[in-house]
Amino acid sequence: MMNKILYYIVYSWMYLHALLPLKALYILSDILYFWVYKVGSYRLQVVRENLKNSFPDKTKDELRKIEKEFYHHFCDYFVETIKLLHITDEEMQRRMQFENIDLVKDQMKDGNSALMFLGHYCNWEWIPSITLHFKGKDSDKILGEIYKPLKNKAMDDIFRKIRSRFGSLGIAKHETLRVIVKLRKEKKQTLIGFMADQTPSVVNIHYWSPFLNQDTPVFTGVERIAKQTGFSVIYLDMEKTGRGYYKATARLITDKPAEEPEYSITETYIRAMEKTIMRNPAYWLWTHKRWKRTREEVEQAQKAHRK
Repeated sequence: MMNKILYYIVYSWMYLHALLPLKALYILSDILYFWVYKVGSYRLQVVRENLKNSFPDKTKDELRKIEKEFYHHFCDYFVETIKLLHITDEEMQRRMQFENIDLVKDQMKDGNSALMFLGHYCNWEWIPSITLHFKGKDSDKILGEIYKPLKNKAMDDIFRKIRSRFGSLGIAKHETLRVIVKLRKEKKQTLIGFMADQTPSVVNIHYWSPFLNQDTPVFTGVERIAKQTGFSVIYLDMEKTGRGYYKATARLITDKPAEEPEYSITETYIRAMEKTIMRNPAYWLWTHKRWKRTREEVEQAQKAHRK
């Protein structure tokens, strides 16, 4: 009962704000910036530590500039996500542009399917609008994204509603392989997006790579699934072209995953993601504790788990 009450309160508040034009919501974002960054200092120490370690050659002033730009963008991301509750398809297509869509469609011909590497960069909540480019003869294709369920059921229900705004299929992280295998058996052509730039759980850490000047545990699940299914692998490179405007370019990593050396698909993604972030660091999610574990800690935890 409490979850239902919370759901209706939060959803109603968000929907009322979504009725406002983005110009008005950006005024709210500017106010939020003051409270989130200047007053609340939301995860400020995590952001500063991440930036300092990722860019050891940058001066303190350069790091502070990125930090401020990040918090401005972070607040924009919040109001832009709310706007998904009330935005037309036409406005969405004008603001969220996809380049090289034909490459994606080519990888889904003749019964084939594809996996797409994404990152927490720019506004990843707008990426499911890619479904707007799969109309007519392509409308039978299933476009989905993997998500990690939120602990609070009410908030999880709200975000699942937001993410399915354009008809994409939300797949809970723990059900990933089961759902993909099921869709494959049903001979459904699918494009599944994976947010693969954050920290894997301890038991799922099998590979480390230098990323943003730090030894980093990397998620390898996409590569394993691609090799098992034969699905093509694509990287979606995002850019922010203006306030409330983004461009995402699809780039093929491989259409023959079984022939790729071990971890080469994962490594190609990591290098591509790093290049995207380096182009403009302010638009990555720096509040996440990406480097909270060392190799030694992970090895000890894995040994304890095996026992």
